[in-house]
Amino acid sequence: MNRVLELFGRPTTESESEWRKICKKQQCPFVGRTCIKVRKSQPSLAIGTCCVLYGREQMPIVICPLRLLERRQVVSDCIHLLTLHVPGNELHLVPEVTIPGGSVDYFLASVSDGKVVDFVGIELQTLDTTGTVFPERQRFLRSIGLSVRSSDVRSRKEFGMNWKMTAKTILVQLHHKTETFEHVNKHLVLVVQDRLLSYMSREFQFEHLHQARLGDPAHVHSYQLQRQPSGAYRLKLNARLSTDASGVARCLGLQAETKVELEEIIRALQAKISKETQFSPLPDVGRPARSTAPRRNAR
Repeated sequence: MNRVLELFGRPTTESESEWRKICKKQQCPFVGRTCIKVRKSQPSLAIGTCCVLYGREQMPIVICPLRLLERRQVVSDCIHLLTLHVPGNELHLVPEVTIPGGSVDYFLASVSDGKVVDFVGIELQTLDTTGTVFPERQRFLRSIGLSVRSSDVRSRKEFGMNWKMTAKTILVQLHHKTETFEHVNKHLVLVVQDRLLSYMSREFQFEHLHQARLGDPAHVHSYQLQRQPSGAYRLKLNARLSTDASGVARCLGLQAETKVELEEIIRALQAKISKETQFSPLPDVGRPARSTAPRRNAR
C-alpha cells in the first residue's frame, strides 16, 4: 500500500500522466511557491510530502504545517476573534512576527487607514516525523512509472511520528506566548489536526479546557482530514477549545511569566504590513516567497 497520501498538494490517486510535470515544478499549492521541504543532502530537491498513512490503523496524518493553509480556512475561522474589526477594515495575514516568548507563525490583523487596530496570533502545528519519508515517496513515483534511483527505492529506512516531543514542544511554546496575549487582551489560536489533539488530550491535562469562549486568550482549533468522493482530502473544522494562561500552564504543570506591552506587538506588525500581506483566501503565486509562509525545517 502506498503510504504517501499527498505529494505537492495532490492526492496520489490522481492521474499518473501529470506527475512528471508536478514533480518537476515542485510547487506547493497552499502558498503558491516552491515546496520548502527539501532533502538535506539535495537542497534543490523538494520532498513535497504533505500527508501520509501511519500506524496499524493507517491513519491519515498531516506532516507539513503549510498543508493546513488549504483554502485559508484556518485563517477565516479566526476572524471572529478580531473583536475590534469592523466592515471596511482591511485584513492582513502577516507571517513570522517575533514577540517576547517566541515567534508566531502568522498574525491576522485588522487594519484601518494603514494602522493596526486589532490582531489574532495563529500557530500551525503538525506532527514531526522521525526517520525519513523519502523512500516511500520514491516507491510511489516508481509505481507510476517514473524513473528513480534503485537505492532510494530499496532503502529500508522507515519514518515514524514524534508524538510526545511534538506535543510537549508546542504546549511549552503555547504556555510562553499565551500570557503575553492575555496581558494585552488578545487571542492566540493553535491550529492542529484532530489526531494530534486526541494524543495531547490523552497524555496531558486537558480536562479543564472547555468549548471555545471569546473571553479566553488561548484557543485550539482542531481539523479533520476528510476524504472526498474524488479521492482528494479536505480539511474540516471539528473542534474549538479555549482556556486562559493559567489553564495552559496546568496542561504542563508550569507557570508562565512572559509579558509584553500591546504597543510592542503593534509596532512589530506595523513594520510588516504591506500590499503583499493583504489577506486573500487564495495564495498569490506572484507574491515573494518570504511573504507567503513562515520558515520551516524539513527532513
